[in-house]
Amino acid sequence: MDDRVVLKIYYYGHILLQTYEGVQFVCENPLDVVIPFTLSFEELKGVICEKIDSQRCRRVSCILYRYPLPVFGGFVQFQTKYMMDEASMHEIFSVYMENRHRMSCIELYIEFEQSEADRNIELEDYNSESEDEFESNYEIVGPGEDEDEAGDAMNTDVAEVANALANPHPFQEPSFMRSLDLEAMHAPEFSQYMNAAPPAVADGEFTVGIEFSSREAVIKAMKDYTIRRGVDYRVYESEPTTFYAKCTEYRNGCDWLIRVTKMQKKYCWEIRRYNGSHTSTRSTISQDHSKLDSKIVAKAIKPLVEVDPSIKVKSVIAEVRSKFNYTISYRKTWLAKQQAVESIFGGWEASYEALPIWFEAMCHKEPSAVVYFETMPAYQGDDLVPDIRVLHRVFWSYYPCIRAFRHCKPVVQVDGTHLYEKYKGYLLVAVSQDGNNNIVPIAFAIVEGETSDAWYFFLSNLRQHVVTRDGVELISDRHDSIRSAIERSNGAWSPPRACHMFCIRYIESNFLRKFKAPYL
Repeated sequence: MDDRVVLKIYYYGHILLQTYEGVQFVCENPLDVVIPFTLSFEELKGVICEKIDSQRCRRVSCILYRYPLPVFGGFVQFQTKYMMDEASMHEIFSVYMENRHRMSCIELYIEFEQSEADRNIELEDYNSESEDEFESNYEIVGPGEDEDEAGDAMNTDVAEVANALANPHPFQEPSFMRSLDLEAMHAPEFSQYMNAAPPAVADGEFTVGIEFSSREAVIKAMKDYTIRRGVDYRVYESEPTTFYAKCTEYRNGCDWLIRVTKMQKKYCWEIRRYNGSHTSTRSTISQDHSKLDSKIVAKAIKPLVEVDPSIKVKSVIAEVRSKFNYTISYRKTWLAKQQAVESIFGGWEASYEALPIWFEAMCHKEPSAVVYFETMPAYQGDDLVPDIRVLHRVFWSYYPCIRAFRHCKPVVQVDGTHLYEKYKGYLLVAVSQDGNNNIVPIAFAIVEGETSDAWYFFLSNLRQHVVTRDGVELISDRHDSIRSAIERSNGAWSPPRACHMFCIRYIESNFLRKFKAPYL
């Protein structure tokens, strides 16, 4: 996917200016499209029209891009730019490449050419009605309770790039510009809306009127704020349309509180009441921070885990300390790493459930590949679960491996290694050697352990499907399970068909371990 980019397309929606993240695009059903970097600007407009408006005779009149702008404390706010031609499109691609560690996609807002009938439609007034605020109605939630940030999942649709029609029509003012409050945008440079500024937030402080796209965005902004400021809050009301919180030191020297309400007509959440800023100090919380939960840490360390999934927990703790200036617990760090691994590679259960599908796809793609399963009944405690069987053992070999062994030396070496993490077991591997002394893997198996039955399962399938010629030499360590499996093989791995030998390195290692005399 290095030569492609994911576009998140917003259309027939709204652009929110005064939000905590700066400018935000909102629409009912945003569309995800994957395009190559080599796509031209006119082809891009054609793909957008095809995916969004295939039933209407309309063309794109305006494309706005939401780009990141680093601000204080390493946090990011967003502004907008026009995508008007080939040069601006490639500039946007360059910005994405530089920031892809924090951006999963490129966000675009699309406006279409309007017909005369559309222009006669009056824009709906979204001014919200005033709401009464009665603090006495708030029910106190326990100090330990909080809202978890929801994860966003994005299903990418790999688009087939179509030939696009050029847009010969002159540029038209997009419809959303006719409802902009230019005074609220604070600057003469916004007269053409070329660079929309972030909301007027003094030193990262909230203000009444700031808008959020969702409830999850409110909670994320609250957590970011409290972590950055070294303060904490307690949730007093958390309802589908209201979020109300106070400083944990409220009435004890700090009057900080915030109320955010869902505005039905504006399709957003808005700060309706705010007493800022905090007068409590960092000493009021511990070395760790309650709002710096494992989900936030998981998102922060995801690029590290993606590069090195085996990264040590202590290295993650050091990274979090440098990034947030807090030292989190070992348990929280471990949970965060597991969540990051799952978000990148998928969960353990899902991976095991998908294993038969992957093997089926492999055999469908290459029918000469070999896969053989053994399953066993499932138990919950001591009780048998009816009609359910789980993976017991699996053997597989790719056809290129099978074919390569025909040209290798008549030597096969087998060994196994532990599988760690959630599901235990053993990975068994068979390798051979070509004429240039290069190692060639030829077969694999996942089994329950180095038992006689497991090695018999592996060696019998290896002999049947891969090592089909006679006169081969089998090299292994001196494990009793291997010797037992060979004795059960009915001569498949015994003279004259094969010869079983022990690995000299293994013998040397055992000799040194027993006698502890290297000179011998």
